[in-house]
Formats: sequence, structure tokens, C-alpha cells
Amino acid sequence: MEQKTHILIVEDEEKIRTALVDFLEFHGFKVTAASDGLEAEQAVAREQFDLILLDLMLPKISGEQLCSGWRRKDLQTPIIMVTAKGQEKERIVGLDLGADDYITKPFSLEEMLARIRAVLRRTDPARSVGQTFRFSDLDVDISALRVTRSNEEIGITKREAGIIQYFAANPNRVIGREELYKEVWNEVLTDLGTRTMDMHIAKLRSKIEKDSANPQIIKTVRGAGYKYEP
Repeated sequence: MEQKTHILIVEDEEKIRTALVDFLEFHGFKVTAASDGLEAEQAVAREQFDLILLDLMLPKISGEQLCSGWRRKDLQTPIIMVTAKGQEKERIVGLDLGADDYITKPFSLEEMLARIRAVLRRTDPARSVGQTFRFSDLDVDISALRVTRSNEEIGITKREAGIIQYFAANPNRVIGREELYKEVWNEVLTDLGTRTMDMHIAKLRSKIEKDSANPQIIKTVRGAGYKYEP
């Protein structure tokens, strides 16, 4: 049985909290709810979550304090910050503290669901594409570090597998170098990192593109990054 994605909702307004719990459970998520910052802190210390939906204005411990504290402890769980209309400064602070996205009240439940799914895809490519999937005209097996085209097997490195998996999880979207390096290498991009990443892309293209001088799977978007178009 497939394990459900577990979401922590931290929201002090009871009507909003109840509506979010019901809606997300209906869409197949496992949900835990906290009504204040202290409850949220205790919940995260007690169990592991796949995503945290965090209201900014909370009793006892603020959303800013929670987010900052979790990131200082190297908690990697994706966080979507919820802010009230007009809190532009707070939204920027939230992102600076390590939130992965934010949404402004009032919001529709459908918009919230779309944001959650987008953040989960972005932060965990394996969640949306799995270990075996189709990538252009290639069959990819991440666990075996192998791609196959017309029964011809091509070996790939773990880093190359991560690159393929991230592009497969984000089709038809321009992915900047900074984003790709952060998500695959888990580091902030530097000049050395740029050269390293470009070398990896070139090596991967030499393996999977029919003509690496004219790539059709992982395309370069000049001045912006790369794009995978299925």
C-alpha cells in the first residue's frame, strides 16, 4: 500500500484549519493540524512530515520563529508560508528564512492544492515521477542508474540520474542554473559550480542526445537555463 503524503497544517483560525484538513484528506493526503506555534514545534519534534503549511501570525510562537528555528536545525521539509493580504514585507522575510513558497489569504482551496503539489514536485522529484519513467524516447531506471533506448542500455551516474529525474518532474518549464544546482547538488551555485554543472549537462547530453551538438531533450534557453519538452 502506497504511503500517503503527510502534511502539517499550522493555522490558528479554526474555520480555515478545519476546511484545509477536510479538503486535503479528501484529496488523499494524511493531515495533522496544529492551532498554535507550540503545538507545531512539538509535532515536528515528534514525527516526520512531507510538507508544512505554516501561518505567519500564530499564538505562542510565530511562523517566522518556527521557520527560522527549523532551518537552523537543518530541517529540510518543504514549507509554504501563509500570510495575510498586505504583508509583503513578511512574505519576503519568510522566503529569506527558508520558506519554499507563500500564499496570501484569502485563497481558494484549489489554489492551495496546486501550490502544495507544485512544491512537492519541485522539492522531491521522485514523488512525481518515481524510480522508473519515460524521458523523451528513453526508459529510465533511477535505482539501476540506467537508461534504455531501443534495447540499447546506457549507464548514467548518480548525479546524471538526479538531473534527469528533476527535469522529468518539471516538464515544459525553464529551469535556471541556480535552481538546478540547488536541487540536484544541494548547494548554492558558485562560479566553480556553474562550470561543474555545465560539464555534467554536456556529458549527459553526449549519452542521451542523438546529436549532442543540437540537443532536443534537454534544451538550452539562452540567458535563462534549461528546458525539457516531452
